Amino acid sequence: LTFPLLSVTLLVSFGSSMLYGYNLAVVNSPAEHIKAFYNATWSQRYGHGLAHGPLTLLYALTVSIFALGGLVGSLLVGMLVERYGRNGALSRSALLVLLAGGFMGFSRELGSPEMVIIGRSITGLHSGGCCLGCAQPLPHGSGPYSHSQGMEKASYYPKALFFICLGVFSAQVLGLPELLGEDRFWPLFLSVVVVPASLQLLLLHCFPESPRYLLIERNDVSGATKALHRFLGTPDVQNVIEEMKEEQQSLSSMEMVSVWQLLRDRSVRWQTLSVVVVNAGMQLSGIDAIWFYTNTIFENTGIPVSQIPYTTVGTGAIEIVAGLIGCFTIERVGRRPLIITGFCAMGVCSAGITISLLLQAALPWMRYVSVACVVGIIAGFCMGPAGVPFLMTAELFMQSHRPAAYIVGGSLNWFCNFTVGFIFPFLQMSAGAFCYLVFCGVCLLVALYVYLIIPETKNKTFMEISHIFA
Repeated sequence: LTFPLLSVTLLVSFGSSMLYGYNLAVVNSPAEHIKAFYNATWSQRYGHGLAHGPLTLLYALTVSIFALGGLVGSLLVGMLVERYGRNGALSRSALLVLLAGGFMGFSRELGSPEMVIIGRSITGLHSGGCCLGCAQPLPHGSGPYSHSQGMEKASYYPKALFFICLGVFSAQVLGLPELLGEDRFWPLFLSVVVVPASLQLLLLHCFPESPRYLLIERNDVSGATKALHRFLGTPDVQNVIEEMKEEQQSLSSMEMVSVWQLLRDRSVRWQTLSVVVVNAGMQLSGIDAIWFYTNTIFENTGIPVSQIPYTTVGTGAIEIVAGLIGCFTIERVGRRPLIITGFCAMGVCSAGITISLLLQAALPWMRYVSVACVVGIIAGFCMGPAGVPFLMTAELFMQSHRPAAYIVGGSLNWFCNFTVGFIFPFLQMSAGAFCYLVFCGVCLLVALYVYLIIPETKNKTFMEISHIFA
């Protein structure tokens, strides 16, 4: 990689994928402080505190509203990139993060829980557009719903997983009591998101716009040539220009399929169903419950309160290692083995948490089995289900169907993320230790579906995959 290309890759990943991971985990450690703030504010306004149920509802909304914002952002990103280019879309998303940081940072001073919720929704809007949208490692490409780079962009997602894990780990470290884990620091903890967003906003203008966007979308051959000179570090870029011109010509004659047409197309119904099952299963596997409510889960397993933050950081470190393993093995091992093994491991570990919770009264050491099972869920997810669905979505469809397939998969991802984040506290209250059996069932059913239905897509053309499905 040339230095400009490497720099823009790191900049975009730092301000998008890493920020997405940070926002997934940032509400975990200050949960009790935020609830106390909500309760105190309610008492000041109405003269009485919140009951346990309404307080849990308000906090669950704070956690899960991030995913609703992400859903909206993922649907808007194609339009933003088409209108403003990749750099323009990223800059506007960074401005949104600054606004969100202001809302959350000043929420306690102004006595407004609503500002926390609004700030969380805006960070979700940013993540929906950036992390799974215009954040890519290469200077060409226009978002997950562009016509041109579905395959190339999909191969980026397993790599982006490392930065997502790094963001989760950063939130866990900053949430330690010695850093920003104390009650007086939680607004600052939530608003740390402005730091990477500000860096991205300041430095992004130093890099050229996407060459492919300039040539294919704007027909600016001169601008695309200059951008390629800068990114590739070579004066001879004519071959790349000609390749993009051929792509532009082929795209102009290609009719893109809408979401409704995709859902009605019987020739790809099994591929579409597979995208639905795998993407929904990825979020309903319980990984979001782990990220959002790690401290609560550990507290229920009997881990001493003083040890919980450090145990959480330990799981984050293992998560980074598992993410790296997934990045380096996905092209060697293949898609099916990783995703089947990952879901099976998550299902077994979810059942293990239930068993350890039921036995911990008689066997105190079972609390450590619970921690091991949480680590197993995280490791299983990062090594398979985390990156494979996005890559598999690109490989299951021809170019004309990929944009619609990404919309279906991405929308399900965010909606199921919201569902788990919102209902898990109530599921935990009503089902107790047995709530993890729900995730166990989902994981094992998805693994069975992949084993029976989805073929290995590595090094296969769309026609070969379509023939296997048929």
